[in-house]
Amino acid sequence: WNCSCVERSDCSLLRHSPLLALIWIATGLTLSGPHFSVALSTGEKLLELSGHTQKITAIITFPPLEACEEKNQLILTASADKTVIVWDCDTGRQVRKVSCFHSTVKCLTILQRLDVWLSGGSDLCVWNRRLALLCKTSHLSDTGVSALIEIPKNCVVAAVGKELIIFKLVAPTEGSLEWNILEVKRLLDHQDNILSLVNVNDLSFVSGSHVGELIIWDVSDWTVQACERNFCTQLDTQQEIKLYQKPNDISIHHFTWDEENVFAAVGRGLYVYNLQMKRVIACQKTAHDSSVLHIARLPNRQLISCSEDGSVRIWELREKQQLAAEPVPTGFFNMWGFGRVNKQASQPVKKQQENTTPCSLELIGDLIGHSSSVEMFLYFEDHGLVTCSADHLIILWKNGERESGLRSLKLFQKLEENGDLYLTV
Repeated sequence: WNCSCVERSDCSLLRHSPLLALIWIATGLTLSGPHFSVALSTGEKLLELSGHTQKITAIITFPPLEACEEKNQLILTASADKTVIVWDCDTGRQVRKVSCFHSTVKCLTILQRLDVWLSGGSDLCVWNRRLALLCKTSHLSDTGVSALIEIPKNCVVAAVGKELIIFKLVAPTEGSLEWNILEVKRLLDHQDNILSLVNVNDLSFVSGSHVGELIIWDVSDWTVQACERNFCTQLDTQQEIKLYQKPNDISIHHFTWDEENVFAAVGRGLYVYNLQMKRVIACQKTAHDSSVLHIARLPNRQLISCSEDGSVRIWELREKQQLAAEPVPTGFFNMWGFGRVNKQASQPVKKQQENTTPCSLELIGDLIGHSSSVEMFLYFEDHGLVTCSADHLIILWKNGERESGLRSLKLFQKLEENGDLYLTV
């Protein structure tokens, strides 16, 4: 991976909101301080927006309904200044600002089918596209809703402290013209504050807490499908356990997933939890020198992570080579002490093999460019990687091998167009 361009900005994105930069840059915009748009192909600054007076806590896009005449896509941003601003995605124009909140709005989510959006702060509010407040819950917590996801049957899951609260939205009917939001159930299985909450597929969602609890829930009946209580138990030695005594060292900051696994950023480490086997199948206990803030999957069983230590690393999930029951045969290697050993000596090896994970996370790349905490990154298969750091830099990285191939292809196309390409038979 090569550094393609660098853009200077006040872009210390918030690590507790993985959605923050994702949608903004995916629609051509990044943010924090004054917001600005960046061309992913060149890194050129295209547009600058201003509106919030404090740090941005959440962002989400609000696409138009197919039946709606107005086709403009909207962007909603929430801030610690207790406001939510609606922007026109095409022009960057501020459409409207909502400033009636009593606390910081920490999360936003869209229920596209109902054409409404929800804001999570000290309470949970439901709004329509015209920014009219449809309904709200009573006061939930002074600390507020830390995460919010949609699940089937017009329900949402809100993370409030150490509780997950299921709410159901009731749309207007012939008998009642008003919207309503009802609390359905509280899930009390976590022992500490919930930091991460995501849908992993159509059947499950997963939550992670400050003390390293990973719980996978059934999306239909909200029961526990699987649970990993404490990632300290994955460690092998007492010395390593001592390194993980601080709560921050086992906090689950972020999740990503594929069809088979959930990947968790736990303290300084990375863990791969297999959904079918219901166990950790691979881990890097000290993937970084400080807390891992954000992770994402790449193609070909690869994973990328960034950390408070300023590093960005690429990993590959590989199956471990099975240790043979019989050691290598005697011969040339025997003179170096690698010859056949007796059966009794091989038994501890078998026992150790049973206790180890079947896969490993191997470091295959290290992107060096930032001098401070890398808060977040975005991966675009066709454009490369964008990293954002507390050093006020946005760096656009390109896959060197891929870019070299594209340049060669363009060169041959140009030569062919000019008639300068001659094929030798």
